[in-house]
Amino acid sequence: MMIHNVKKIAGCGMAVWLLYACSTVPLTGRKQMLLLPDSEIVSASMVQYSDFIKSASLSADKVKTATVVRVGKRIAAATEDYLRQNGLESEIAGLKWEFNLVKDSQANAFCMPGGKIVVYEGLLPLAPSDDELAVVLGHEVAHAIAKHSNERMSQEVVAQYGAAILHETLNRKSEAVQMLGNTVFGLSTKYGVMLPYSRKHEYEADYMGLILMTMAGYDPQKAVGFWQRMAEGNKGAPPEVLSTHPSDSNRIAELQKRLPETEKYRPH
Repeated sequence: MMIHNVKKIAGCGMAVWLLYACSTVPLTGRKQMLLLPDSEIVSASMVQYSDFIKSASLSADKVKTATVVRVGKRIAAATEDYLRQNGLESEIAGLKWEFNLVKDSQANAFCMPGGKIVVYEGLLPLAPSDDELAVVLGHEVAHAIAKHSNERMSQEVVAQYGAAILHETLNRKSEAVQMLGNTVFGLSTKYGVMLPYSRKHEYEADYMGLILMTMAGYDPQKAVGFWQRMAEGNKGAPPEVLSTHPSDSNRIAELQKRLPETEKYRPH
């Protein structure tokens, strides 16, 4: 009887925490669970990011680096304008944008919480124009404002600690964030990327990225060609059911379906 009551109390506590932690993703309106303070998430990720930047080889190509920075800042500015216009100005304080180009042949890019974005030189041949580069950077900026890292870490908290001690864990947020940060933000020059986001997060970042790049004045139609080129390089990749990322064909189909929605976000 006592065990039943403990489980019941724990379940109620869990429900209260989840209700308290419910947040809404900008642009999509999807409800998400965010249990951890953004400030601590950013602090934990910055340790990993700083170590990565110190050990990585930054690109010596000043022109390409300047292009990444220019396109990134333009999308970031449009994103902040959107947040201000929609009563989300408080979200801007936690965004400290930084765009880096790393000398590496991988066709890769990633975003850390708070807006620290890294693009690898190996990705640039697939994105030869500003519009195509905006596809990549819009996607990464979307991960930042959708707080996908916080959501992923919150899910890990629930999975690892369970309802019975969730309240106690959240009272020791810094410890929980540090522990999980070593896994979620485990960057290195060997791998150079955080653990993959879920397919749900990737599809959401694709959609949000289309809108953000459109707001910044870039052509969202270029997204299809970019992902088609990515697909050519991904031949032999595991089927979607075995991967955390969407299959290229499904991703392209979803983007094509979403493209008409971007028209209303074009700058006048």
